[in-house]
Amino acid sequence: MNARAPVAAAIALSIAALASTAHATNPAKEKCYGVSLAGQNDCAAGPGSSCAGTSKANYQGNSWRLVDKGTCAKIKTPKGFGSLTPKA
Repeated sequence: MNARAPVAAAIALSIAALASTAHATNPAKEKCYGVSLAGQNDCAAGPGSSCAGTSKANYQGNSWRLVDKGTCAKIKTPKGFGSLTPKA
């Protein structure tokens, strides 16, 4: 095993965390719950998914994606529309 692999992995995770934080503070974006496909959520989706890419089901109600501000409630999925708050 390459001795540099753990360092490279740590750097990659740090970059991903910084990128997620940068997007989360973008005033032109908002969290939209219940619209992401399994494994395609953004960070901190709630119980059962700890961070980006960890949701287990399509349109998981506590899983969110960053979308353009004002578009969330217009996104239609097979389980209904997107929500600015977590869905049951």
